Amino acid sequence: MKKVVCIGGGTGQSALLRGLKKIEDIELTAIVAVADDGGSTGRLRNQLHLPAMGDIRSVMVALAEREDLMTSIMNYRFDRNSGELSGHNLGNIIISALAQGSGDFLQAIEDLSSALKVRGRILPSTIEDVTLKANMKDGCVISGESELRESESIIDEVFYDGEVKAYPAAVEAIYDADYIIVGIGSLFTSILPNLIISDIKTALGSCKGKVIYYCNCMSEHGETDGFSMEDHVEALERHLQKRVLDAVVFPNDGIPEVCLQSYAREHAAPVFIRDEEHEYQVYRHSLLNFRNNVIRHDDEKTRRSFEEVMRKMG
Repeated sequence: MKKVVCIGGGTGQSALLRGLKKIEDIELTAIVAVADDGGSTGRLRNQLHLPAMGDIRSVMVALAEREDLMTSIMNYRFDRNSGELSGHNLGNIIISALAQGSGDFLQAIEDLSSALKVRGRILPSTIEDVTLKANMKDGCVISGESELRESESIIDEVFYDGEVKAYPAAVEAIYDADYIIVGIGSLFTSILPNLIISDIKTALGSCKGKVIYYCNCMSEHGETDGFSMEDHVEALERHLQKRVLDAVVFPNDGIPEVCLQSYAREHAAPVFIRDEEHEYQVYRHSLLNFRNNVIRHDDEKTRRSFEEVMRKMG
């Protein structure tokens, strides 16, 4: 059994994990960001003083043994006519209730993972109440992940005030892993909130496992406008203060013009490969599907992709 750790957050990490859970001979651990302070997650954080649970919930559903009534319940969101429940995600409320009932956020994750028959472990990168901050390229400083997503300024670097302590089991998982996957997800607001934690940064710089980055296929307005694959890698390693990547997996699917036009209205463009030579291995794989003219990572393609990476990297 190969030990595989996937570090990220948001919908991208969940999309990747839906493929990885289908690989029989791996032991899977997901390390998930807990810096989100928007939407249902942010409201529950403020009211109950818990770590952000939204990305953890998404990963639970992605890693569940099968999609059934329980996973549908976990993803249910109350509509705007639901009074104080409007906008809340039912899965977030369930996690919060379990955490309050046991007095232990981590136990709540473990109990619900068992109920959903999750394949693998889910670990927060920290259990501290953290607020992500960013220095913007126009010189201003913005506090809070939700504010960063709404800002029209361009992010230069992200950080936390003071020292943030990593969850020890997450650090241990990185040291024990044969492969560490970074991604898929928003570079500055889903991936880097994990990697800038000092103990995780140190672990990635000295672990025995191969570190593989699954690069985004499209830029994100305010985060990676005009970014190439190399720009993504440079931002990662600038925050890590060390070259850690052994390989990058890049989507080589031809994107339909109707999708490009739709995403252009959101100021998003395809990420491209800028250089011919790299200090890391580059794998170009088909990873995407375009159902309903929406660009998404495909479960089966991501499974085949990582199986090929393991074969080639040994």
